[in-house]
Amino acid sequence: MSELEPHYSGLDREEIPSIPRNPVHVVLDNIRSAFNVGSIFRTSDAGAVERIHLCGMTAHPPHKKLEKTALGAFDYVPWAYAERTTDVLESLGESGVPRIAIEVTEDAVPLQQFDWPQPVAIVFGNEVTGINDRVLARCDGVVQIPMMGHKNSLNVATAFGVVLYDVLRRWGAV
Repeated sequence: MSELEPHYSGLDREEIPSIPRNPVHVVLDNIRSAFNVGSIFRTSDAGAVERIHLCGMTAHPPHKKLEKTALGAFDYVPWAYAERTTDVLESLGESGVPRIAIEVTEDAVPLQQFDWPQPVAIVFGNEVTGINDRVLARCDGVVQIPMMGHKNSLNVATAFGVVLYDVLRRWGAV
């Protein structure tokens, strides 16, 4: 850590200075790996996302493996846990937040062609099974990251970084 980088680990959450947040809600649907979730917390902090919604079996603080990769970012990024992803998506939809799934489907729009609304909820699914069909049914659109190799998907934490920074770039936030 450089001298210029503030460190807030000794402060209560209420004492951490507030920052302007980008209107991005991150919805994690049954992410298996706490290490991936920790990485998503770090990237969410870097992108100043509004909130992370941890759903189902997705690891949430306090969790030793999550702490290892998050490096304390869960102290800076607003987050909430819900047992059912569908409940979170219904609530976001009722609040007028469009819900966009990142998934490989027949009708998915390529990432570079999608016009990201503000605000937005971006849904990421399980590393093996993807986003549950009941969850996909509550999304307003599906976006796919184009793949050029033999595999049809990226690691979920990597995919999150690609998508978040594409959204922020298109909004002129970075």
